[in-house]
Amino acid sequence: MKSLRIPPPQEFSYELALTFLKRSPRELLHKVVEDRIEKALRIDDAIIIFSIHYDEQDLIVDFLNTNVTVAQATEVVKYIREWLDLDTDLKPFYVMCQKDKLLKGLVESFYGYRIVGQPDLFESIVWAVLGQQINLQFAYTLKQRFVEQFGEEVTLKEETYYLFPTPDAVARLTPEQLLPLQFSRQKAAYTINIAQAFAKGHVSKEKLVNLPLKEAKELLMKIKGIGNWTANYALMKTFRHADAFPLEDAGIHNAIKNLKKLKRKPTLEEVKKIFKKYKGWEAYATLYLWKSL
Repeated sequence: MKSLRIPPPQEFSYELALTFLKRSPRELLHKVVEDRIEKALRIDDAIIIFSIHYDEQDLIVDFLNTNVTVAQATEVVKYIREWLDLDTDLKPFYVMCQKDKLLKGLVESFYGYRIVGQPDLFESIVWAVLGQQINLQFAYTLKQRFVEQFGEEVTLKEETYYLFPTPDAVARLTPEQLLPLQFSRQKAAYTINIAQAFAKGHVSKEKLVNLPLKEAKELLMKIKGIGNWTANYALMKTFRHADAFPLEDAGIHNAIKNLKKLKRKPTLEEVKKIFKKYKGWEAYATLYLWKSL
């Protein structure tokens, strides 16, 4: 099989997904070439390189380095559906937003915007840890160095594609190997500790996939280095828990301040009060508030 088609839901904007995926030129885990997304994905013992483009009707997936089996194609489609958030029914969210002063204009401006996620739970958590207390572009710099140094790479037609470092590979590192990449000592220790928890089987995507939000958070937060913000972020980006959102996130507070034209950022209690209206859709409310920035 060399290509296939995926029909997206009506409430899907390929353009907004592309915009999100182009956030940093330092991103190594996918490429955006004009209107195409290219990515390498490991499936069992094979590395599949594929591209995605949109023909205004379907997403077209082309396999670039090999003819794939039906089983491999099925796994790629599963990954893409998770990655681009194609299975969430946004209709109820949009109905709710039509009656909400804060979100109504945002969903009209960014109709079809979805949570472009991270189906790999380990990648999702490590990315959340890397991004804490630094600006986004420096977070991408740390990730770039980390992936180049410890990830796997494959070359096709003089183009290099990267895979995120595996928990087993990272679990064997020492903090001294991460410090030259400009990891803080704490980030280095947390990253290795999280990798060891995955490598030992204490936590995995499979263990969390069917758990309610509260239980999933509790399991993650038993691991040193994973706090409430990190757990919520990962559960939002990997599992699309609609009620997972990083309440303490400065971006949420700044967005509310801007949209409400406040002279100061809202308090945590004020944010909680606002988000009570979005029960069950907190993650998507967060997404659109972030987009407003």
